[in-house]
Amino acid sequence: MLVKDYPEGCWESIFRFLGQGNDLESVSVVCKQFLSITNRIRISLTIRNPTIIFLPRLLSRFLRLKVIDLSHFTGELEGLLHLIAQSGLDLDLVNVSNQKTLPVDGLRELGSKMINLRVLICSNIGSLRDSHLIMIAYCFPFLEELDISFPLDSEVSDFGILRSLEEISFFTCFKITQVGIASAFRVRPSLASISFNIEKKRIHGPGLTPLPINMDLIDSLASLKRLNAVDLSNSFISDEFLISLADSAGNFLKKLVLHDCCNFTFSGISYVLSKCQYIQCLDLGKADFLTDQCIKELSMFLLNLTSINLSGCCQLTNSSFFILTRNCKFLNEIKMERTYIGVDGEQDFNSISFLINLQVKEVYFGDNVLLNDASLSQFSSICPYLQFLDLKACEGISQECVVEVMKRCCKLRNLNLAYTGIEKFEINFEVSQLEVLNLSGSSIEDETLFIISKLCIGLLFLDIQDCCYITTKGVREVIENCRGLKELNLKNCRLVDDDFVLMLTLTKPSLRTIITPSGVEVYY
Repeated sequence: MLVKDYPEGCWESIFRFLGQGNDLESVSVVCKQFLSITNRIRISLTIRNPTIIFLPRLLSRFLRLKVIDLSHFTGELEGLLHLIAQSGLDLDLVNVSNQKTLPVDGLRELGSKMINLRVLICSNIGSLRDSHLIMIAYCFPFLEELDISFPLDSEVSDFGILRSLEEISFFTCFKITQVGIASAFRVRPSLASISFNIEKKRIHGPGLTPLPINMDLIDSLASLKRLNAVDLSNSFISDEFLISLADSAGNFLKKLVLHDCCNFTFSGISYVLSKCQYIQCLDLGKADFLTDQCIKELSMFLLNLTSINLSGCCQLTNSSFFILTRNCKFLNEIKMERTYIGVDGEQDFNSISFLINLQVKEVYFGDNVLLNDASLSQFSSICPYLQFLDLKACEGISQECVVEVMKRCCKLRNLNLAYTGIEKFEINFEVSQLEVLNLSGSSIEDETLFIISKLCIGLLFLDIQDCCYITTKGVREVIENCRGLKELNLKNCRLVDDDFVLMLTLTKPSLRTIITPSGVEVYY
C-alpha cells in the first residue's frame, strides 16, 4: 500500500505521536506529502545561533507555531523578536532566558502583535528592574505565567510583582520581601502555580537564629484556593507554613517541590501529604531527617505519585526503594542520588514483599558509591520496563552487572555510566532500543567502542568525554555503524584527530552537535 492510500488525518495522528523532536524531522524528508503534514503539526521551535539565517524561512514554513525558545541564542535578540513579531504567528509561549539584558524594545513590539501570549520566560537575565515588569504588564495584558527566576542582578521589589497572573516564578529576587509576596497572593487569589524562595538569611551572623517567616505570609496562603503547583526550592520554611499551604490547596495540589529547604520537619510534610493526596510530583531532595520508616509512613498517602526526588536524603537505604515501588502504583520516576542505596535497611524491612512494578521507567542512582551488583540486579528485576537509568559515579558496580541489567530491561533507551570506572563493555546481544549512552571518564578502548557500534545501532547521542584511550579509529567505527547518531561528545579525547572531527562537520549531515576534543561545541 502506498503513502497516498492513507488519509492525511491518519498520518497526522501518527506524526503527532512522534512529538516535536528529531523523529518528526526525519519523516519530513520522506516525501512532499509528509513534509506538508509535518509543517502543519510542528508547534515548537528552538533557535540557536546557526539557525538565524534560516529564521525567515522557518517562520513562513511552520505556520502553527505556538512555542519559540530563544534561550540558547547568544546574539542580539531585538532583531529576532522583530522578525517574530512581524511573522503573523499566534504564539502561546516565548522563552528569552539567559540574556545579558532584557530585550525591552523587541518584547514591546512582540506584545503589540502577540496579544494572546500566555507564557513569558525571562529566567537568568543579567539585569532585571521593576520597570521591566511594568513594561511586561502593559504589553502583555493576557499573560498568565511569568518566570523571572535567577536574575544575576535584581532590583525587582514588592512594587514590581503586583500584577494579575496565574503563575509566577521569582527565585533569588531577594529584594522582594515576604510582605510583598503576601500582598501579591491576596490580590491574585486565582494563582495556580507559585515558585519562589524565602532567603536563608541570618539575623546577626552565621550560626544564629534565621529570620522567622512572617505570619502575614503564612496567613495569605489561605487566599490561594486553586494552587496546583508549588516550588519553594532552597527556602527557609516551617511546619506552620506547610500546614497553612495544605489547608488552602487541599486536593488541588499536584506538584510540591521542597528541594534543599530547611527548618521543616517530618510532622509538617506528613500533614501536607495527608491533606493533599493527589500529589503527582514530589521533591524532598536534601531532607536529611527522612528515614526508611518515614518513607514507609508517607507512602501511604502517595497513591497518585508519578515522580519523586529523594536525592541527598542520606539516611535512605534499599528499603525506601522497595517501599516506593511496592506502594506507589503509578510511580514513573525515582531519584535517589547521594543516598545510602546499596545498603540493606533495618531488620523490620527485610521481610518486605517485592512486587514487580511495570510503571517505573526512570531511575536516578548517581553518586551512590555504596551501590553494588546485588542491589542493582534486584532493582532491575523489580522494574524490568526501565527506559532511563543513571548510574553516574557508582563505582561499586561491574560491567557484568550492567550487561545483565541491559538484557533484563530490554526497553532501556538512556544509560548513564559516566565515571563508574568501567573498563570494558562486552555485550553479545543487540540493544536496538538504546538511544543515549554516556561513558564519560571510563577507561574503554577502541575495541569496546567497536562492539557498541555494532550492537547499539540505534544510538542518537554518545558521550565519551575524558575517555583518553579512544582514538580516531574507534570514533570512525561509531560514525559508520550508528547512522542515526545526532550528538557526539569527544571533549578531552586527545587521541582523536582534530582534522577527522572537522571532516565530520562536512560529511556527516545527520550529526547536529559535536563537542570537539578541545571542548568546542559545534552546531549545524
